[in-house]
Amino acid sequence: MRAAICSEYGEPEVVRIDEIASPSLEPGHVRVRVGAAAVNFPDVLVVADKYQISVPTPFVPGSEFAGVVEEVADDVGDLAVGDRVSGTGIVGAFAEEIAAKAVSLRRIPDGVDDHTAAAFGVAHRTAYHTLRSVARIRPGETLVVLGAGGGVGLAAVQLGAVLGATVVAVASSADKLEVAASYGAKHLVDHRAGELRALLKDVAREGADVVVDPVGGDLSEPALRSLRRGGRFITVGYASGTIPRIPLNLVLVKGIRIQGFQFQDLDPDEFRRNEDELVDLLVSGRAVPHIGAIYSLDDAVGALRLVGDGQAIGKVVIDLQQA
Repeated sequence: MRAAICSEYGEPEVVRIDEIASPSLEPGHVRVRVGAAAVNFPDVLVVADKYQISVPTPFVPGSEFAGVVEEVADDVGDLAVGDRVSGTGIVGAFAEEIAAKAVSLRRIPDGVDDHTAAAFGVAHRTAYHTLRSVARIRPGETLVVLGAGGGVGLAAVQLGAVLGATVVAVASSADKLEVAASYGAKHLVDHRAGELRALLKDVAREGADVVVDPVGGDLSEPALRSLRRGGRFITVGYASGTIPRIPLNLVLVKGIRIQGFQFQDLDPDEFRRNEDELVDLLVSGRAVPHIGAIYSLDDAVGALRLVGDGQAIGKVVIDLQQA
């Protein structure tokens, strides 16, 4: 099969396309013919060996995929050949086939195409669980979303609006903000236009209730300062490449709650509720990923570079069926 291969750590350009053997099939696993794979910022970090988990080389990058089950091993429950499924992992998605644990896969609802299914899982699940179970956003609250043009950020804009929040989108270009507006952002802030704290004060004079931050870096502290007393600051990731240093006196004086998001920390009952709600939102069309660019497998490096440089708007998809 054809696959993207990372044989040495480095920039996206170290990745090459080659023919390799199909992955072996262990008990509890299924082989999926990949129709589409989505690119996430951690994929770039894994290739550079800068992610929290180091993957030994050589490996196939890619953490999010959708396709059709073409072979099953023992102990895979009720999954069968021909089922359309999506899934996530650390690596393996940028290939024509992937062997995945059956328990990690979700059936794709009828009417949802491979591109949408591949792009929906990581960003929308991260954003929705963050908003519902960590931030506990309520209708009428003011939600500031940093990195509002990226995958998680744009999903948080869309889902925040669905949940009834007044969404303030913060991004680095007019194009990104235009897309954020189309997904429900009421206020648009280009952080290049001035000091972020002052820009946020102009649109949220009473202070924000919640900040969702998948970016980190220099934007985190001014965004935190924009919170009203008792506000909630949720740190989701550090796409800027810099982990911020927050003065704790701000947390003390304003009674701010700072929380991090991790899937494993979620209450099991709330997790199932959130997942069921997300499927309903997807099927109804109220929550769909914005796919800003589609690449072929041959141009997987270009897809990784676009995401790594922070130039992607929404999600970037690799179409495994595209020549």
